[in-house]
Amino acid sequence: MSEYDPQALQAKWQQRWEELDPFRASEDAADTRERRYVCDMFPYPSGDLHMGHGEVFAIADVVSRYWFQQGYNVLHPIGWDSFGLPAENAAIKRNAHPAEWTYANIETQATSFKRYGVSFDWSRRLHTSDPDYYRWNQWLFNRFFERGLAYRKGGLVNWCPNDQTVLANEQVVAGKCERCGADVIRRELTQWYFKITDYAQRLLDDMDQLDSWPERLLTMQRNWIGRSEGADVLFQVEGRDEPVQVYTTRPDTLFGATFFVVAADAALAEEIVTDEQRPAFEVYRAEVAKLSDIERMSTDKDKTGVFLGRYAINPVNGERIPVWAADYVLSDYGHGAIMAVPAHDQRDLDFAMKFELPVKVVVHTGLADPGETGVATPGEGKLVNSGPLDGLTKTEAIAKIIDILEVDGRGQGTVNFRLRDWLLSRQRFWGTPIPIIHCPDCGEVPVPDEQLPVTLPDMRGEALAPKGVSPLASATDWVNVECPKCSGPAKRDTDTMDTFVDSSWYFLRYCSPGYTEGPFDPEQVNKWGPIDQYVGGIEHAVLHLLYSRFFTKVLHDMGMVSFTEPFRRMLNQGQVINGGKAMSKSLGNGVDLGQQIDDFGVDAVRLTMIFAGPPEDDIDWADLSPGASQKFLARAFRVMDEVASPPGVSYDGGDLALRKATHHTIDEVTKLLDSYRFNVAVARLMELTSAARKAIDSGPGAADPAVREAAETLAVMLSLVAPYTAEEGWERLGHTGGTVARAGWPVADPALLVRESVTCVVQVAGKVRDRLEVSPDVSEEELRALALASEKVQGHLSGEPRKVIVRAPKLVNIVP
Repeated sequence: MSEYDPQALQAKWQQRWEELDPFRASEDAADTRERRYVCDMFPYPSGDLHMGHGEVFAIADVVSRYWFQQGYNVLHPIGWDSFGLPAENAAIKRNAHPAEWTYANIETQATSFKRYGVSFDWSRRLHTSDPDYYRWNQWLFNRFFERGLAYRKGGLVNWCPNDQTVLANEQVVAGKCERCGADVIRRELTQWYFKITDYAQRLLDDMDQLDSWPERLLTMQRNWIGRSEGADVLFQVEGRDEPVQVYTTRPDTLFGATFFVVAADAALAEEIVTDEQRPAFEVYRAEVAKLSDIERMSTDKDKTGVFLGRYAINPVNGERIPVWAADYVLSDYGHGAIMAVPAHDQRDLDFAMKFELPVKVVVHTGLADPGETGVATPGEGKLVNSGPLDGLTKTEAIAKIIDILEVDGRGQGTVNFRLRDWLLSRQRFWGTPIPIIHCPDCGEVPVPDEQLPVTLPDMRGEALAPKGVSPLASATDWVNVECPKCSGPAKRDTDTMDTFVDSSWYFLRYCSPGYTEGPFDPEQVNKWGPIDQYVGGIEHAVLHLLYSRFFTKVLHDMGMVSFTEPFRRMLNQGQVINGGKAMSKSLGNGVDLGQQIDDFGVDAVRLTMIFAGPPEDDIDWADLSPGASQKFLARAFRVMDEVASPPGVSYDGGDLALRKATHHTIDEVTKLLDSYRFNVAVARLMELTSAARKAIDSGPGAADPAVREAAETLAVMLSLVAPYTAEEGWERLGHTGGTVARAGWPVADPALLVRESVTCVVQVAGKVRDRLEVSPDVSEEELRALALASEKVQGHLSGEPRKVIVRAPKLVNIVP
């Protein structure tokens, strides 16, 4: 190739990399290099790679290749999150098996990944839909079941009417299914759960280990876990033997409770409603069932409810307060019932004013009476109308009322969490079968480990169509089995696991993908883990990341891993948009990654992604120019191609100015990469390319050793973002038989980083009037004197200046 030809470079080096396998992690016990583990959130094989993949895998590849160059033993694996609804829906449409669509797409993506030049260790490849993988999902489920962390219960669940399956709370976004966007409804079903709430406090406490995570992500997790301190208070309801427990964060306001509210869909409401009120309640309950939780909790929604015909007894003053059913209380919050203090809670006040219920002020905040203004006063103040609490502050009153409740046996101080247990069962086919057998005599019996995996039966096409229950229920030969305990007739559980189970531990399997004695080899996991750099989208903050943290803590408690947090550092990439909007078929603004690569080459696309801005920022493709990136790469290629000095030549005699530019680039790019400022690092490489080009064209010439040093530095550093161009340039520089990816990161010479002088800009009234060459160590006093002594500056002054601002050694600003 005499000219820069991206497609020819790609064809040549893809084949060469297949032969060299340069990115295989070493498991040699004699290899003493420090280990580094880079992991991308693995892709779902719904089709070929898209622009979002192009960004996230380019970002992770910069980190991986950088660490390879620095001499670390790097693990950078790849796999596919290959169970899930898209494959099942495609199979129904095509009258096929989901595996056919899934594995065809995996091969398409694998080919595209190799074309994209990502530094994967392909020997670690895994697919979560392989029985060799999901066998261990089932094994882990059994271990969780043995520890009481997997259990089955009935209750109201989130139901997607479009996908015909239940959803975890985390998979409902603004009242809609996070997968398909359908409005989520509530259904009464018996489902499997993981008891993540047992780990709620540890999930919060261990965030202290995550100081390298984005603060926004940590805030999202804290808010989702939602720890609050308060009290459980026992209210006696007339006509019911057992008291009703209510959780409140403001037990100091108990004397202001004037009515009691039960979630309309809670079992308690149906239990205590009187016969007289039942008809109205049944109508109301049916209306509430049509609403999403988001709609019910909206502060803008008009308050609705129905009196249940019962009264509760306020435990602190003995007052009878009416019990209502309402939609603004959720059955899974606290205990599904609240004490209503309308003077100091806006939702309670709105309800009280709608139904003409009493409003009693018990905290004097200095604001007007809420019963008159319609505005609740939730702030702090001194307690009033509260008997023994009168005159106390909020903090003092909370402590005292908890003491009173605990002494009298009417309540206790407690901690509550917004987090709910993880609902993991799904009523679809393409997932891991839950390894439980239901026996009429023995109950829930785990499938013995030696019988795992429980593999999916051969079902396809219309047999997979959603029916409100799992398609597996119709596979009678598969469902009907012997009980492992009593050998009597029994049935398999027909639900499959949420695919987030697959992704909660896959990164551990990468450490020993062929291991057969367990889900992973603990020795290898403890050598590689926890992950040093994890890269993926912020949209998984309260899904995949929370679940993975939970799994890791359980596995730690089981003695299988030595760490309690799976990811040391987390990097969230932005979104690739087009014309200011997310890409979509309906908008007609989609950009095809494969077409961009065909038009401009892999390196130009990767470089454009990285150079567009900080990794966490959105990229608007309409504002970018892969064509300009291609032109820069062609310039860099020509610099490397034209070097005329031989390999191994001493750089010491080379042009000093260019050598300094090279070593300043090494120093700055290294620091920029360490701080994730990849786009600025690319800018520095562009500057070095220009400096080398200038030296070749109008300086010492292509044979100068400093030009070779600059070109070799450029090749090594450019390999992080433009591997094809860098590889060819490295070979043209005379380095044959290997790969630039293992050339070794250059080290800046401190002696060449010393600046003999710097340029100081002198401004008068905001305009540049002179430039002074000064020592980098010049003092503020000396620089001030030099600036004021300048003839160019004096010509713009008449008398003593009002102010002189000195920022040594680079700026003096004079205000006349």
